[in-house]
This record gives sequence, C-alpha cells and structure tokens, in this order.
Amino acid sequence: MEFPCRKCGNVIEEGVPFCAHCGAPQIRVALAEPAAPAASSADEAPSSNPLLAPDPEAAPAFPVAIGWSHTLPSCAFAALIAAVVMCLGLVVPLLAILGAGFLAVVLHRRRSPGAAIKPSTGAKLGAVSGFFCFGFMAIIGAFAVAVLHRGGELHAKLLEVVQQAASRTNDPQAQPMIDFLKSPAGLAMTLVVGLVFAFVLFIVVAGAGGALGGVLFSRRNRS
Repeated sequence: MEFPCRKCGNVIEEGVPFCAHCGAPQIRVALAEPAAPAASSADEAPSSNPLLAPDPEAAPAFPVAIGWSHTLPSCAFAALIAAVVMCLGLVVPLLAILGAGFLAVVLHRRRSPGAAIKPSTGAKLGAVSGFFCFGFMAIIGAFAVAVLHRGGELHAKLLEVVQQAASRTNDPQAQPMIDFLKSPAGLAMTLVVGLVFAFVLFIVVAGAGGALGGVLFSRRNRS
C-alpha cells in the first residue's frame, strides 16, 4: 500500500520510515475512535429502580406561618364575647380576658383543623384577642360617657381611687402630689395611666389564656 509523504508529497510504500526524496519521517499512529460514554450507575439507578425515585408527595412538612387574614376574625369574635360578658357582669374581668385568649385558639383550631398549634402560637393568638378585647371595652366606655352621660360616674371613681391612695400614706411630702391628682389635669393623667396599665393587662392575660390553649392542643396532637 502506498501513501504520499506528509512533507513533499512523494509516493512512499507502507512501512518505509523515511521519505527517499526529502528524508522526512513517515511515522503514522492510528487513533481509536472515542467510545460513547457509558451512563453511570448512579444516574441510572433512580430511573431503573422506581423504589428509589423521589416521591414529590413525601416532602418534609414545615410549620406553616399564621395566616392573620384568616385568623383575625376568630380573635375578634372571641374578644367580642369576652367584652359582652364583662359588660353584663357575668364573669370576673380577669377570667373573661383569660377566656378570650383560650377561645381564640379554639376558634382558630376549628377554622384550620390541620394547623399545628404550639404554646407560642397560642400566646400570639391570645395576645391579639386581648388587643381586640381592650379596643371593644374602650369603645363601649367611650359610648357610655358620650351617649349615656356616665362621665360623672367615671369622675367619681377616679376620685375614689385617689382618695384610697391618699388614705394609705401619711407622708406630708406626698400631699402636693395627691392634691394634683385631684385636679382635672391629675385625673386625666390618672385615666391615661390606667388605660395603659389596662392595655398591658389585657395583652398579657389573654396571651396566657392562648398559651394555655396551645399547650392543650399540642398535647392532643402528640397523643
């Protein structure tokens, strides 16, 4: 078999190492064609074995955040019930506020049966219900003063509170402060301080009731 020289093109017989015309070496190396890459066993394993294929329905469950647009009606309804009960004098106010937080968790559980309720989640729901309950009581109180003209009763109660505080101390230096509290500005300040204290009390007590409900439902989920 003959082939041309790679340098000068002179015809050379197969097996001759050098060209007789130009002396160029005529070494030829035959390269094997690259074989198609075999699929790795790791890549074929999921497709060949259906038991090892990932199941999209078996994804790990993650805690779902509270959907407040869906939860706020439950908290508001529980707070409204507690406010009505307190206005009617059927239950002690602290128990009514505590029950508002617990009832908020119960109503949320009914609206979302599959939701996991923890004590921390229950405390949040209870705190929101306490916020609503304070708002309802403030609206009812403002209505009673503006429409039912019970401002005089409120003024008398504030004076009674100040008188009770004055009777508990004999310090002459406290007398100017007591006289100030009896004035209109002092009574207004007493009212503002009382509202702030009541707001905090509503949030804390209702949050405790919600946490109690969360503990109860978390134990039921475990059992």
